Amino acid sequence: MIRVGTRGSKLALAQSGMIADEIARLTGEQVELVEIKTTGDGTTVPVAQLGVGVFVNQLRDALEREEIDIAVHSYKDLPTAQPEHLVIAVPPRADPRDVLIASDGRTLSDLGPGARIGTGSPRRIAQLNALGRGFECVPIRGNIDTRIGRVGDDLDGVILAAAGIKRIGRQAEITEYLDPLVMLPAPAQGALAVECRKADMTSARISSKLNDRYAQAAVAAERALLQRLEAGCSAPVAALADVAEGASPDEVDLYLRGAVGAEDGSVIERLSTTAALPDTGDAGAADMAARAAAVGRALAEDLLEAGAEQLLKLDPALDDC
Repeated sequence: MIRVGTRGSKLALAQSGMIADEIARLTGEQVELVEIKTTGDGTTVPVAQLGVGVFVNQLRDALEREEIDIAVHSYKDLPTAQPEHLVIAVPPRADPRDVLIASDGRTLSDLGPGARIGTGSPRRIAQLNALGRGFECVPIRGNIDTRIGRVGDDLDGVILAAAGIKRIGRQAEITEYLDPLVMLPAPAQGALAVECRKADMTSARISSKLNDRYAQAAVAAERALLQRLEAGCSAPVAALADVAEGASPDEVDLYLRGAVGAEDGSVIERLSTTAALPDTGDAGAADMAARAAAVGRALAEDLLEAGAEQLLKLDPALDDC
């Protein structure tokens, strides 16, 4: 029996169920989902006020106590500092974009000044305000169903991650997929982290079979940028990396975009970079990810030189989720 730890939300169970099914397919073993309540569950307090690792710590504690063999996280919830005794695999990434769900099937261009858009994300708020459209950003928490339920009631629309909407089967309600040129997503958005103890060789081998080296490299670049900026998920930082086959069979091309903004939208610093990474197959996945991370750190340095440091509130208490 392989025990997979998960949060108990509808989205978390859907994500972890996908991983459990894949593990069962790969191994032929029985897989049990073990629900674990985290600090971030069941509260409407803004994430930035809850502190570090609110959706992660209890799952990691269960791993360390050997109550579970594998933990499944939304990767963007993880602190950027990775414990050395735990190892992560990254399955193929889902759609990283943000989406709008608005009343009457409207898009952002259909919404006029004063339209009330639900989001508690400083990143999304900064980019919405930067459009200069006069939207009113309304802080919200709660699960996806709760947020969507407010559309047409006290909100004109909500902005959510495409991956989460699709994983719970509500994609038919999406009224617009937001172009990253308009709304650059959060680092690691749409990616899952399958985490296990490094010393547990059986679980480590299982998780490695789930790993997608392109997704791993993309997430490594985005999170390295985030870490170098000393910012967490509560900061108005965005990043998106695309990894595609390169000009030769033994390399891939990495295209990384990053942005840091003032929450009022008055300033948005956006930069991008490209790099060629060596691709020697799954055996070289760790090296590819390390080189992608170096690209992320370099772009973060460029953002800092462009003025990003002045746009970030570098409160150590809010460094990570």
